[in-house]
Amino acid sequence: MVTIPLVRTLLPSLVRAAAPLFALAVPFSSGACKGSDPNGASGTNAAPASGAQGIVIDGSSTVFPITEAVAEEFKATNPARVTIGVSGTGGGFKKFCSKETAISGASRPIKQAEIDACAKSGVEYVELPVAFDGIAVVVHPSNTAVEHLTTAELKSMWEPAAQKKILKWNQVREGWADKELHLFGAGVDSGTYDYFTEAVVGKEHSSRGDFTSSEDDNVLVKGVSGDTGALAFFGFAYYAENKAKLKAVPVDDGKDDNGKGAILPSPETIADGSYAPLSRPIFLYVNKAELERAPVAAFAKFYVENARKLAAEVGYIALPENVSALTKQRLADKKAGSMYGGKGSKVGASLADLLSGKGS
Repeated sequence: MVTIPLVRTLLPSLVRAAAPLFALAVPFSSGACKGSDPNGASGTNAAPASGAQGIVIDGSSTVFPITEAVAEEFKATNPARVTIGVSGTGGGFKKFCSKETAISGASRPIKQAEIDACAKSGVEYVELPVAFDGIAVVVHPSNTAVEHLTTAELKSMWEPAAQKKILKWNQVREGWADKELHLFGAGVDSGTYDYFTEAVVGKEHSSRGDFTSSEDDNVLVKGVSGDTGALAFFGFAYYAENKAKLKAVPVDDGKDDNGKGAILPSPETIADGSYAPLSRPIFLYVNKAELERAPVAAFAKFYVENARKLAAEVGYIALPENVSALTKQRLADKKAGSMYGGKGSKVGASLADLLSGKGS
């Protein structure tokens, strides 16, 4: 696998004229791989999560644009310094569970190993869905032959057995070009990678390894837009920001009950679940003990109260009002633990049912 270092580039719609808001960490390195911590987080000996008035956040590149927008609005009424890093979901949880951060963004639910790590260091957390996102499958705009893909075809490209075997487009579908297939995808420490592999391959964190990966979705956009034989997956917001350079491919999961035929990702199809199985919620995790500090409590409250508006502004899909209300109540109650029980993403599960305890 070729892993491209993270150099964080904000979405153009997020670059505003305000004075600098935060110190943005760039923690991913080209030597990182599954299970590694490129920043050397060291368990219970790590630095405290936040300074006297500061709020330290890390985690998912997918959740980052929402958190950045929330932090910018928050600073208008609160002097607390907000520092945001982007280590990917897995890297963020390593820091969160070792008490280096107060808040962690995640594009998939916390895993059992991460739950155990948090428990070992005495970290309780409140799990808060903040928006919906879709995972877009994209190709170069000149690739007119690929009008849609089935989930079975996606699996044939991405499953471990495809490594060094499925190398051309005509091996995916008869009649397609006898042309090299170049795959790009989210980094293996990202929640996007975990969710995609669960939804498409059938097993989380299971895929071929001979693809170009990066924690920076903008790098993936650049890769596909410059390669006529490329295909990639990454968050819908980054596709929406770069529509002129990319072609989104409709996906058919073969289940007519959630939308017949191949479905193109859009705010509407992601919100109603018809863009299946690649629609998902994204999350914020807050250290419960840190909620006793006024700046963290204020930021978390501001986040859930403004997430619907700000998520939509930066290209994500707002939670329905009933789900947003349940999320606000979960924070108010400081309800610790995960709705997912450490079992990973529940593809197709109702978020309202999970929040109300009906789907656990």
